[in-house]
Amino acid sequence: MRSNRAKARAGVSLAATLPLLTGALALGIPAAHAADNPGRDALAGTRPVWATAKADKGATSNGAQVSARVYLAGRDAKGLAAYAQAVSNPASPLYGKYLSAKQTQQRFGATKAQVAAVTSWLKAAGLQVTSVTAHYVAVTGDVAAAEKAFGTQLHNYAKGSKTYRAPTQSASVPENLKGAVLTVTGLDSAPHKASHKDALPPPDAVFKNAGPFSSYYGSNTAKALPSAYGTKIPYAVQGYTGKQLRAAYGAGKYTGKGVRVAITDAYASPTIAYDAATYAKKHGDAAYTSGRLHQVLPGTYTKTEECGAAGWYGEETLDVEAVHAVAPAADITYVGAASCYDDDLLDSLGKIVDGHLADIVSNSWGDIEANETPDVAAAYDQVFQFGAVEGIGFYFSSGDNGDEVAHTGTKQVDTPANSAWVTAVGGTSLAVGKGDKYLWETGWGTDKANLSTDGKSWVDFPGAYTSGAGGGTSRTVAEPFYQKGVVPDAPAEANNATGNRVVPDIAAIADPNTGFKVGQTQTFPDGSQQYSEYRIGGTSLAAPVIAAVQALSQEARGGKAIGFANPAIYAKSGPKVYHDVTDNPTGSGLAVARVDFVNGFDAADGLATSVRSLGKDSSLSAVKGYDDVTGVGSPASGYVNSWRRH
Repeated sequence: MRSNRAKARAGVSLAATLPLLTGALALGIPAAHAADNPGRDALAGTRPVWATAKADKGATSNGAQVSARVYLAGRDAKGLAAYAQAVSNPASPLYGKYLSAKQTQQRFGATKAQVAAVTSWLKAAGLQVTSVTAHYVAVTGDVAAAEKAFGTQLHNYAKGSKTYRAPTQSASVPENLKGAVLTVTGLDSAPHKASHKDALPPPDAVFKNAGPFSSYYGSNTAKALPSAYGTKIPYAVQGYTGKQLRAAYGAGKYTGKGVRVAITDAYASPTIAYDAATYAKKHGDAAYTSGRLHQVLPGTYTKTEECGAAGWYGEETLDVEAVHAVAPAADITYVGAASCYDDDLLDSLGKIVDGHLADIVSNSWGDIEANETPDVAAAYDQVFQFGAVEGIGFYFSSGDNGDEVAHTGTKQVDTPANSAWVTAVGGTSLAVGKGDKYLWETGWGTDKANLSTDGKSWVDFPGAYTSGAGGGTSRTVAEPFYQKGVVPDAPAEANNATGNRVVPDIAAIADPNTGFKVGQTQTFPDGSQQYSEYRIGGTSLAAPVIAAVQALSQEARGGKAIGFANPAIYAKSGPKVYHDVTDNPTGSGLAVARVDFVNGFDAADGLATSVRSLGKDSSLSAVKGYDDVTGVGSPASGYVNSWRRH
């Protein structure tokens, strides 16, 4: 399971490609030029690629309303990126010399004069300023005012069966504001819709796993079911717990004590405190001490139906319980967004950075790269850079649809995991044996075949591809320095001869068939709301697990913040630091048997039995060394202590 920001992006061309963002670490700072609009400074990336002459349906009505954000570049955008890189690079003399949030804002944030100048310009054009933050100025107004302010016409463009508004050329700012504005978002209407106040819905309908199960990998062989890959296969585990995951990833005696971990998702589960406490008690995790679980929430929520608000409750529950299970003494702060839209998710990330609410941030959400526009990418990268300067690391799940071909028809990676400024977390299928012993991992990728009617064979074995860890090569982000010399040329140069960003960076358990048990209050068929447990997976499990392991690692280095971890992650090597995950660790095909309730709750409508193959991730493969399913691998027994040397 991984919450999908794509629900907010209906109609965006899945096959669209974006211009390459160049510069050190693929900074995501739109280049400025004024050739097309003398006297003004253009903001590259603000005209979407789908706004073509062929799709042009004419001018947007002058009276139509526009809501936009003008992101501030700050005092020194290039200096911010350079310092963020230096402070994160173990080879740099500035490594680990983080600044406080206040110092970062004073050194790199927008000046009062810049904010005043930008605000004055927008008001003079006839736009109403609705919000001013350290990062942006938000405005609303009619199309005529927006066209005046941003020096471009707004037209309607056909996209499939729908029509959206977009600029006819790149937005621009007056020459006297050159360098003050990073980008502007909201001029194209594809991902932006009118918002309204909403109340959060009740929990989603109950989901339960049917049995039989294995208590650890291979403990219960499905002797009565057909063989797969020439052998009898085990039933899927009931769901690993923190004790098993801590053993698998080398937690030792570390608990994350004194380390702050933040989690971002949309909305907020109304039962998270009860669910988390109940789960910890049932599974032997440490009890939450007073103040160990915090929530930072918006005043109102929007787009609850469009974004499937109740579905995000399970995401928050998984993230919180997974972090606590692996790092039981870490402080957890959940920062909920008002919706699943970029603006609101960016606000949540901004709260963490501006208040330095945590050193480690787990994010189990995303969208396909084709849906990301350069203006929004620049806004995200700026937040990540501010965080890096403060010693904050961001961990993003890499996606649950492999190379995305089966899902979108186009081979691509997910975003924001594609950012060169975040740690992209891939997924594995994990085998933990008797006595909590780590056995092996494969890359997460599932082929599913159902049991035949007579129960003697698997229909069309190994079956159809269902899901797997996201990965591959970005089309929009240049190869960052830390991947050079580690990532093989073939994936790095798949979309660009000079090399692009490859995803992921590191990996952990994700396969729902070797997944994690969670406990959540759900709505039962009789309308009651009750706590129950189920097994779950996805890279939205891998991300909080890695975030928790990083909390253990930070504790191991005496509490000193790890910050943006990628340069150090790629500088490490060796079997004691990483499990070098491959798709064929035992020398033969691997699979598990899974039994599900047809109705997702009980056996009233029957059971469905299937075989789920392991290590079959679309066109992606986990091989020796770096790969685009598991990155450098998963944390081994020496990983946590390896951070003591950095």
